[in-house]
This record gives sequence, structure tokens and C-alpha cells, in this order.
Amino acid sequence: MSATFDLVIRSQRVLVGAEFVPAAVAVRGGRIVAIEPLDTALAARHEVLLPHDQMLVPGLVDTHVHVNEPGRTDWEGFASATLAAAAGGVTTIIDMPLNSLPPTCTVSALEQKRRVAGPKASVDVGFWGGAIPGNLGSLRELHDAGVFGFKAFLSPSGVPEFEHLSLDQLEAAATEIAAFDGLLLVHAEDPEVLAGAVNGGGDAYRDFVASRPDRSETDAVGHVIEAVRRTGVRAHILHLSSAAPLPALAAARAEGLPITVETCPHYLFFSAEQISDGATAFKCCPPIRDSANRDLLWQGLESGVIDCIASDHSPSTRALKLGHGGDFGLAWGGISGLQLSLAAVCTAAASRGIGLERVLGWMSGATAALARLPGKGRIALGADADLVAFAPAESFTVDASQLRHKNPISAFDGTTLTGRVQRTWLGGASVYAVDDGIAGVPLGVLRRP
Repeated sequence: MSATFDLVIRSQRVLVGAEFVPAAVAVRGGRIVAIEPLDTALAARHEVLLPHDQMLVPGLVDTHVHVNEPGRTDWEGFASATLAAAAGGVTTIIDMPLNSLPPTCTVSALEQKRRVAGPKASVDVGFWGGAIPGNLGSLRELHDAGVFGFKAFLSPSGVPEFEHLSLDQLEAAATEIAAFDGLLLVHAEDPEVLAGAVNGGGDAYRDFVASRPDRSETDAVGHVIEAVRRTGVRAHILHLSSAAPLPALAAARAEGLPITVETCPHYLFFSAEQISDGATAFKCCPPIRDSANRDLLWQGLESGVIDCIASDHSPSTRALKLGHGGDFGLAWGGISGLQLSLAAVCTAAASRGIGLERVLGWMSGATAALARLPGKGRIALGADADLVAFAPAESFTVDASQLRHKNPISAFDGTTLTGRVQRTWLGGASVYAVDDGIAGVPLGVLRRP
């Protein structure tokens, strides 16, 4: 008898909608074509029965990843980043326009990234474009070429080739992007506040946090809200670190303004009280703040003011991250967390009584919606068969040297997390198994629908 399906996966716990149910999930041609009761007889070329300690969940969609290739491939690259993604249950990444050289601010730079990524990617890859002073007025070209939206900084980005926008330029970008119903993503820290809080660096973590105060985010978010109100642009606040802007964001949402918000695993897992002086592995901008602030971020997620969680995977070389004697003023700011995001958030959520189905809503469904990828981030008929076998009760201690990231550096090194990816499928094809490593099948790259 010829097989009806390419693959059938059976599990006592399959996340369908917002609840776990016993089910058999059938795949044909890379898509989910049937979801049946667990014991339904289904003919398939390959069949997998997950053990009782594992569940079947949708692959994560990580909409905030810095791959840094081409140009800074010693920091990361498409091969290493997507291997790490698959091992962490992430089946789609959207790459940020920096810190590659050139940044994704022109159609030619986008085409170059696609050529580089295509033969190396182990998961699906899409691209954000950049909005910088030098390409305003030509953003429609990048949009038409298939970027998913446009990232802008309101404060210096840390690399000279990606300049930040003034408030007048933010307004111009918002007006331009609104005209074609694009998405504007904003690194929201106010440069005037930062300039007024600058210090001499050093190894004191409290001084580093003081150099990027809550007000820098509050004022910048206020500027974005005003730009949205005037232009109608869809806007997304990246990596919200401070809970201080949440009331203003809640009011803007109540007003009907099209603003979405993300936060990151490191802001939800760590707190400033845990970070030792000189521990530059924890440096990121905006910074990890205190435990009371962390509690408020979780409340923002539960209330719906914060929409989603993305890794902001921003790696660098060991020399850039750790080679400055613990000086927070000199170390590169970024957390390498792509492979660990799901486990970190699950661990922190479980301690608060928050279920995995909500975590996956923030890390799969909401991020897929942000990127307008209806076939991603869910187990449903017609959706892409991007699936993960996940053992929610399995604990492990992070060893940064064993991660798939290019540079063995992570703020999570030595941390015990609970929840481990056992296997990852992309379009029904196995791209990771915990016992076998990564298949590394070259895949295509995504274009905005």
C-alpha cells in the first residue's frame, strides 16, 4: 500500500490552539494536512510516537536575531546561528539589518544576504530592512524586494554604518512606511537622556544601568507613540527592558494606535541583583534591570500590553565581549541566547505558574503574527509542519562551550534550565535531534508575503 502521508507524529500532548490534546499530526508536502485523534489509523512513510515525557509544539518564530553575515561573520553567521536556532526549537528567524557589512539598507545588500544565507541555513530565514538617514525616501524599494519591515534606532546603534534617526527623520520614516502599510521597528532609547546619564565606564554594574536609565526608554517610547498618532504607521517597540513605559503603551493601545511591543528572555529571567561587577557577559542595551522591574514586565505580558518575546540574539567575539577587564563601558552590548530562549522563558514562567501554552503564544503565535506569517507558529490545518518535540520537565545546566553559537559566550552559562528540545522538524523534515545533532539541510530564505 502506498503511503498516504509523508510523516505522522503522535503525542499525548499536542498544542492545538491554546490547549494540549492527544493527537496524531499528519504531514504532506511540508504542511499539516490532518490532525486526528491519537489512535487514528494513518498510513505514512515515517511515523514518530513521542514518549510520555515529551509534547509536540509549534516551532518558534524569533523575530529579533543578529546574524552579522556578511562582514562580521567572526561574530556569528547563518550556518552557526541557524544550527543554534534548530537546537533551541526555533524554526524561523528574521535577521536584523545590522551588524552585517553592509547593513540591509539597500536592495543590493538584501540580495547579498539572501545569496549568503540560502546555502547555509538550517531553518527558514527572513530579513528586516534598515531605516537610516541615508536611505529615507527609498524604503519602498526595500519593501517591494521583500523585507518584513524596517528597523530604526533613536540613539547611536554602536556601529558607524547604521546611523540613528533624529525625531524629524523618525517622522519622515513613519510617513513613508505608513504609505505602503509597512512596519517600523524601533530601538527606543532617547539620545538626550543617554547623553545626560553618561559615565566613565568601569566594572560596576549599577553604574552601567544608571547610564541607561528608565527615562531613556520612557521618553523614546513617547516619541514613537506621537509619530504613530500623527502618521498612522504600524510600529513595534523592540526589546523593552524598562517597565516604566507600560502605562503609556497601554493608553496608546486603548486609543487604538497600532503599536506592538516585545521583551526578551534575558529581561524575564535575570535581574540586576544577580549580576556581579565586571560580568560583561550580561551587558545589553537597554540593560537588565532589577527584580521589581522584571515582575512588572511579566505583568505586562500577562495583561497583553507586551505582545511577544524575541531573543535579540546579539553575539560578538570573545575579545569584544570579555576582553576589556570587566569594563561595561567598553564591552560589546548583546546577549547570545538564541538556542536557550525557549528553555529560559519556560523556566522563569513555570516559577510564576504560567503555562507553556502561554509561553508559546508569545514566542510562536505572536511573533508569527508580527511578521505576518500565517503559516508559521501554530499547529493547524494548512500550516507549515514546523514542529518541535519538547520535554518540559527535563533539566540541564548550560555549558556555553556546547552551544551551537559561533562564539562560546552566554550570560546563561552555568545556569540550570528546565525544558529541553528533543527534536525539530522544518516542513516535516528533521533538522535537529538531541542524540544526532543537526542535519544541516540547506534551505531557502523567506520573502515577505
